[in-house]
Amino acid sequence: MSSAIVIRVSFIAITIILAALVAFRADLTRARGGKILAFIALFLLPSLALLRGFSMQMEGSTSTQFCLSCHVMQDYGRSLHMDNQSYLAAAHFENGRIPREQACYTCHTFYTMFGGMNDKWRGLHHVYIQYLGKVPEPEKIKLYQPFNNRECLHCHGPARSYLENKTHHENPDTLPLANANKLSCMTSKCHDVVHDVADLKSKDATFWKEPQ
Repeated sequence: MSSAIVIRVSFIAITIILAALVAFRADLTRARGGKILAFIALFLLPSLALLRGFSMQMEGSTSTQFCLSCHVMQDYGRSLHMDNQSYLAAAHFENGRIPREQACYTCHTFYTMFGGMNDKWRGLHHVYIQYLGKVPEPEKIKLYQPFNNRECLHCHGPARSYLENKTHHENPDTLPLANANKLSCMTSKCHDVVHDVADLKSKDATFWKEPQ
């Protein structure tokens, strides 16, 4: 058992014991020390536990495992293993260009609960759709807005392979427009094959098996 789990269980146990003590020994709260104990047991510790639990759950929701836990996202997870380096997501995942344990969040940092208020609202809408609505087919899922080059350039922007790529210099406007997010990295026949989950069902689709 990890130390984090031990600390968490101990914290919960202490909270329960103190809350039970206050509940069964209400006479303790008549004294000033008892009132302080009741405040700690019934308000302070539960509030801290709630905040810590929320923080841990938010952190956990950045994991690839969490993102792919929804059935509709599983094809997107499979696309990370396409044996075809023209698939942008697969090329990044298979070559370790992004942390595999946070593969989705690395490229979608402003998505749903981690973006602005509109994104958070959409995240809550996703929860509603997941449990009470009609979940769309994977190939029908679209981004709410075009992918921002910012998510690519925070890694690739200073890279020599990006700055000196011959294709990027065939037109002198390419790099300035891409850097200004006026020319998408994922259009104009550049890197336009990303997940393409519809192609996963093709009989010609093959998948990379990571060595054990």
